[in-house]
Amino acid sequence: MQRHLISAADLTRDDAVLILDTAEEMARVADRPIKKLPTLRGRTIVNLFFEDSTRTRISFEAAEKRLSADVINFTAKGSSVSKGESLKDTAQTLEAMGVDAVVIRHGASGAPYRLANSGWIDAAVINAGDGTHQHPTQALLDAFTMRRRLLGRDAGLGQDLSGKRITIVGDVLHSRVARSNVDLLHTLGAEVTLVAPPTLVPVGVDTWPCTVSYDLDSALSKSDAVMMLRVQRERMNAAFFPTEREYSRRYGLDGDRMARLPEHAIVMHPGPMVRGMEITAEVADSDRCTAVEQVANGVSIRMAVLYLLLGGNEPAQTRTEEK
Repeated sequence: MQRHLISAADLTRDDAVLILDTAEEMARVADRPIKKLPTLRGRTIVNLFFEDSTRTRISFEAAEKRLSADVINFTAKGSSVSKGESLKDTAQTLEAMGVDAVVIRHGASGAPYRLANSGWIDAAVINAGDGTHQHPTQALLDAFTMRRRLLGRDAGLGQDLSGKRITIVGDVLHSRVARSNVDLLHTLGAEVTLVAPPTLVPVGVDTWPCTVSYDLDSALSKSDAVMMLRVQRERMNAAFFPTEREYSRRYGLDGDRMARLPEHAIVMHPGPMVRGMEITAEVADSDRCTAVEQVANGVSIRMAVLYLLLGGNEPAQTRTEEK
């Protein structure tokens, strides 16, 4: 493992499989009466969130506390950032406090990279989402969920996703989740298809390791997993489609469309879901939808990433040895 986790594209196949296998070990901690490991005792981790977040921030905090780390939560609102303090000054303040790792979410693409390579701080940097660029731990938890569902919890150990066909649907243009998943799934051997309105497909997508389609119905029958993306209105500065009803009709997943999927196929969503827009309540509440499972798997993946960056380079052994 490298010192930082900035982009899913930085991971090799062996790196990614090591994280997924370590996460399987970490998932067993959740089945214990006491959900704690002493691995990062004495280490200090700062959650540096310049953007609003629920799932990611709570997931990282749960992972850090299960590994016994000391946790500091920093939000831009109510901090000196709202008074005009720069990222550099904030980083130097954290450096003076002697932190061991920084989990950063920022609205500007490239901010985690800048923090990791600027020399402002001597700590491991983990990207929890930057602008429309990358969200590597989300891609890892998605791959973890796919491997568990499509290969099996134990059968998947040491395996990648070679030959699996993944369809990502929706607002690809503004989605760091889509970019991260394309990079990681390609590294793991999967075939990725992006489905979106032409206005929500990024310029330069022809250089990505995936195929692009504008017809959702034609892609469903040959998909092992379908990932629905939220339309990110907060990042939009123009009208990218006529109406919500039109978008939902062309690119929304309802019960009829779900019935066209192969029997083993799963439906995924990184959250938060806008029911009635990209996904109907019928699909969101079905057994094939893994949205809640993805949240649980996120804690295991983030425990694995923190362990490998700060604790050790071998898969974790969570079973207690007999004395």
